[in-house]
Amino acid sequence: MKVKAMIFAAGLGTRFKPWTDSHPKALAPVNGKSLLQRNILFLQKHGIDEVVVNVHHYSDQIIREVEAAGGWGSKVLISDETTEVLETGGGLLKALPMLAGADLVLTMNADILTTLNLPDFIRYHFEKKSLISLAVMERPSSRVLLFDQKNLLCGWRNKEKNETRISRHDEQLSELAFSGISLFSKSALEKIRYQGKFSLLDVFLDLSSSEQVAGFNHTGDAFIDVGKPGSAEQAALLFN
Repeated sequence: MKVKAMIFAAGLGTRFKPWTDSHPKALAPVNGKSLLQRNILFLQKHGIDEVVVNVHHYSDQIIREVEAAGGWGSKVLISDETTEVLETGGGLLKALPMLAGADLVLTMNADILTTLNLPDFIRYHFEKKSLISLAVMERPSSRVLLFDQKNLLCGWRNKEKNETRISRHDEQLSELAFSGISLFSKSALEKIRYQGKFSLLDVFLDLSSSEQVAGFNHTGDAFIDVGKPGSAEQAALLFN
């Protein structure tokens, strides 16, 4: 089984100023290693050594870093979104030719650090016969995914804006926070119905109305979203 990965590194990182005034957030250092390097090594540790990285904000810096490091031992391809950032869904769609030949595609945000057990995640994906599997946790978040008792995705909720989107109706729903990591079966990639600039959340909700989109609860693993100043210092305490 061939697994390839895509790391989303094209974001502007507005919450991570002042670093992102002159650098891409993906190159923010944590104990001497950039977020991007850490995630490429994380994937590599679990046997995923073919990775696509999309770039937009200070894209030249990421390209230079990847080239200088020889991909840190992995085959790293660059999906160039310099002219227009396409969000996560559009970014994945643009990168599909680079991900050809994969039986499974794992996507993750560059600013996420976690000790998620990828072999367990992949095993769960096949056990559930999922089209898409989402890594989720029980943790405080203003935006949550909604799951039924079988851990199937049923919707999304933004608590701050009091906005809810339901894709599959069920009387008893649980709230879990998305960890920014997803697994796509090859057939899922062929069923994306959006074009241009769009979020993967739209894909999750669209397909979950009729397909198996399952949540993998990895509560208890180390996890941090390095999204704003101060979080890098917190990450340094969790990740050597």
